[in-house]
Amino acid sequence: MKIGYILNTYPQPSHSFIRRELHALEAQGVTVLRLAMRPTTMPLADPGDQAEGARTEYVLKAGILPLLAASVRAFAASPRRFLRAMALAAKLARASDRGLLRHLIYLVEAAHVKQRCAEEGVQHMHAHFGTNAAAVAMLAEALGGVSYSFTVHGPEEFDAPRTLSLGEKINRAAFTVAVSSFGKSQLSRWADFGKWDSLKVVHCGIEPDRWREVVQPPDGPLRLVAIGRFVEQKGQMVLIHALSELVGRTPEVHLTLIGDGEMRGALETAITRFGLERHVTLTGWLPESGVRRELERAHALVMPSFAEGLPMVVMEAMAAARPVIATYIAGTPELVRPGETGWLVPAGDVTALVAAIEALEWTAPDRRWAMGQAGRARVLERHDSATEAARLARCFQEAIKTRD
Repeated sequence: MKIGYILNTYPQPSHSFIRRELHALEAQGVTVLRLAMRPTTMPLADPGDQAEGARTEYVLKAGILPLLAASVRAFAASPRRFLRAMALAAKLARASDRGLLRHLIYLVEAAHVKQRCAEEGVQHMHAHFGTNAAAVAMLAEALGGVSYSFTVHGPEEFDAPRTLSLGEKINRAAFTVAVSSFGKSQLSRWADFGKWDSLKVVHCGIEPDRWREVVQPPDGPLRLVAIGRFVEQKGQMVLIHALSELVGRTPEVHLTLIGDGEMRGALETAITRFGLERHVTLTGWLPESGVRRELERAHALVMPSFAEGLPMVVMEAMAAARPVIATYIAGTPELVRPGETGWLVPAGDVTALVAAIEALEWTAPDRRWAMGQAGRARVLERHDSATEAARLARCFQEAIKTRD
């Protein structure tokens, strides 16, 4: 079985879950053609991401003439089908805030993707995210290509389902994947009732072998870690405000922020304003080994997000046997169980976040370790990348069989 993975910008530091999914599929005998629209402009610290970049074919690097030639060939093969695909692109543009020209570019990309999939014997296309990658896959299928499916992670797709024509993409797809039960419920809002059976839940996974050995949390003052892009939806600013209240009562508390992004300057300004330079370390993006090392140095992960899908960082912290303090949003409660594996707080509530961190500090070390072990057992049972990849592969097989 050969699958074409249609991606926008790949690889990226925050998208290691896609890499793990691809590797798990390949370990089970699935051949994967990686077709991304463009490479990332961000530095890739992890060797695994660097290797993925070398294995990925970038559509826009093909050049304007080959891309236009693919479009001409698609038109020549079936003018009627091409015009229908163009009308579909125009329909997407009318709903979108990105305009007709952008969607005609998607059509040109789709013609190239269709051609490359045919040349490589791809039997089905799968996209990640319900944004432009899913649009390209849908347009490639409309041009006469193989069937497609896509995985929706959120929260971006749930923020703008009409603008993204999410319902159109679902209704035309062989199947659509949600990464949590919450995500499936949101897809159900935009899918035709007759397509509900095509909505599948396939979790993002971790590789258990990489987490076979765990270490007990360190002794000493409370150490917290937060991981994610520095953007508004991740809520790191709330965590800085909470820390400013905590240091008066817990003067040795320390927070490590792993990641980077457009809000870095604002976070640095807030850290200076509150006099937290001694209490906060910003590491930038780290390779997986570096993330693992920082989790081992911490007593807990804090995830103060306003919007999420199903956070990989929570899975990784649980695999490392660390309790988690997270916000009660999206699929997170499907992972974090209050009092058993961590604490859940309302998003944006600084007072509740402070209280949860204090509760963590007051919890006896053996109880924290027991909570970490409970979280580890839960994530290893529910989020094994091999198990989830096998579930996804069965969906691919059924789509190919139905198409044939």
